[in-house]
Amino acid sequence: MIQGSDSATRSLDALIERFHSGERLRVWSFVITVFGDAIVPRGGMVGMAALQELTDRMRIAPGALRAALSRLAKDGWVERQRHGRKSYYRLTPESAATFARAARRIYAAGPPAWNGRWTIAIAPEETASVRDARTADLTERGFVRLSNGLFIHPRTGTGETTPEDPGDLFVLDADAATVPDWVLSACSDVETDIAYSVLGATIAPLEDTLAEGGTLSPLDAMVARALLIHEWRRVLLRDADLPAALRPADWSGEETRTLVAGLYGRILAPSERWLDGCDGRPDGPLPPPERDLRRRFT
Repeated sequence: MIQGSDSATRSLDALIERFHSGERLRVWSFVITVFGDAIVPRGGMVGMAALQELTDRMRIAPGALRAALSRLAKDGWVERQRHGRKSYYRLTPESAATFARAARRIYAAGPPAWNGRWTIAIAPEETASVRDARTADLTERGFVRLSNGLFIHPRTGTGETTPEDPGDLFVLDADAATVPDWVLSACSDVETDIAYSVLGATIAPLEDTLAEGGTLSPLDAMVARALLIHEWRRVLLRDADLPAALRPADWSGEETRTLVAGLYGRILAPSERWLDGCDGRPDGPLPPPERDLRRRFT
């Protein structure tokens, strides 16, 4: 039976409700997702009016969006350009590079291969704030923290495993005779597995509805796309980038990746139609997307 658009809209509303159900509403983080996922492949700049249209649909107050953009500009994540009474924003080169590094994991078609070797990164003794920042940075790059100052990453032969600037890290390329269970447990956190499962259960109704013929308007498709990648990257980037051989047999991550990839493929075209007509640039619409956009998750 073909579901109507009302069913797809209700499924989208459930995603929006999930966004609002967290302890803190991270509007600034959602804005970064929109830029990295949708705006950077189309020239990198977008108007405030377009961002406002998206966030209005998400029940985000205009003041919250303005505060988020102000914070992002102050922290060096975005740049603003004024054209008459209108404002246009783009990611700074540094923040665009940060998202690009993460994108290699976000849009991967599956887990990495493994050549059996490990990268080991050892940090010096640090204050708590420096240690937390170091842990966050290396975790985003796919490292696993075994203890304070000790991080490991399976060598995959693809993508980046060694930090670009190791600084005072002591970095080793090593082999291991065995991988004990406690290391495997550290690599695959139970709470992360649950987060994958919950995300999969949340997006499955929308994927099922669209698979059966349901539709979303271009605006709703863009909102769904942004929310999908926002929630996916939040779970994925706190997880280690591990090959299947180092995962438990019942790990939820790959099943959820399949759902994310399928849903992304269904909403990509209508979301791009919204981008075609949004307040893109001061001198006209957004340029066509880069070719790599169609190769995401493949």
